[in-house]
Amino acid sequence: MKLVDLKRKLIGLYLNSFGWRTNRKIIVIESDDWGCIRMPSKEVYNSLIVKGYPVDKLPYLKYDSLETKNDFDALFDVLKSFKDKNGNHPIITANTIVTNPNFEKIKASGFKEYSYELFTDTLKNESNNYTINYYFEGIKEKVFFPQLHGREHLNVNRWMKSLQNNTGLSREMFENKLFDLSESQTEISENSYVDTLSPSSVSELSFLGNNIKESAQIFEQIFGFKSKSFIAPCYIWRPETEAAMKEAGITYIQSGAYQLIPEIGKKNSFTKKFHYTGQRNKINQLYTVRNSIFEPSLTPLSQTITHCLSQIEKAFLNKKPAIISTHRINFMGSLVEENRTKNLELFKTLLQSILNKWPDAEFMHTAQLGDIISKKG
Repeated sequence: MKLVDLKRKLIGLYLNSFGWRTNRKIIVIESDDWGCIRMPSKEVYNSLIVKGYPVDKLPYLKYDSLETKNDFDALFDVLKSFKDKNGNHPIITANTIVTNPNFEKIKASGFKEYSYELFTDTLKNESNNYTINYYFEGIKEKVFFPQLHGREHLNVNRWMKSLQNNTGLSREMFENKLFDLSESQTEISENSYVDTLSPSSVSELSFLGNNIKESAQIFEQIFGFKSKSFIAPCYIWRPETEAAMKEAGITYIQSGAYQLIPEIGKKNSFTKKFHYTGQRNKINQLYTVRNSIFEPSLTPLSQTITHCLSQIEKAFLNKKPAIISTHRINFMGSLVEENRTKNLELFKTLLQSILNKWPDAEFMHTAQLGDIISKKG
């Protein structure tokens, strides 16, 4: 057995060995990055290719962009074509970034002041005026349920410092309405600014706490209800910020297999802290932990279905809910339509396979699962 396979097996065993158990076959699909800018357009993509930037080799820049009407139509059609034993459709827990940088205002300040705009305004600015309506349609149809992913998918202080000092590619990417050229949201480097909650100093902890609280207020302002759960960008956050999450009304903390705790004062240095579903922290917040993966835009297509089904089976054998990790990128087609088309066919196959193998499967979103574990639902 290869070392990487052994590592995955051990992590899988850990995820399913501890915490809350149930005889119910619960399926939760958690999808990150909704509302967040990424590659602004095909025109920007093509111009960067001409300049020699390998964006065709970087999945998040090749495939991911703001969601469009066509993306939602295609995704909702798939979700509404399936029902579980209770008559419920598969539902996406849509972890949403509620603001994006306001590039015009930042530039007008001479890069001295950071400004943001609501993601709903970003959609309007990009001529997707009616796209926000799909969020509410998805909520009404019970196929799409927004939860909080952060104010922005951006390390504001590090990015602004880079813009002010004109270091690296930050200014050039800024002119293209981009802030990041990293390949992966979990491979953080000096050229990456996507790790929102990673402080470079103790003094930044207060800023990050306020950032979380403000993001929760904006979320409620947009959607009309509080987000019960939160997923930190890149799974990176320090324990000190959990108090701010609680103050913001966050009861459930979504997580990957482990939390990456940034070591203050050390660049790109993290301590891994493993979590499990049903675990609680010192202030009684509950963790839900992803134990299955559907990421066809990031992993070999030949492994997508079999790998995910195997992970779900292991979860159920251990009486755990199957919490599937996915990202918006897998359902986007405005840059490369084939990305959306192929992945939705795989998604249909996955959903049909789940219902064929486990006819008693139950689809629900993260907050519903958290309420069940907490015996509130």
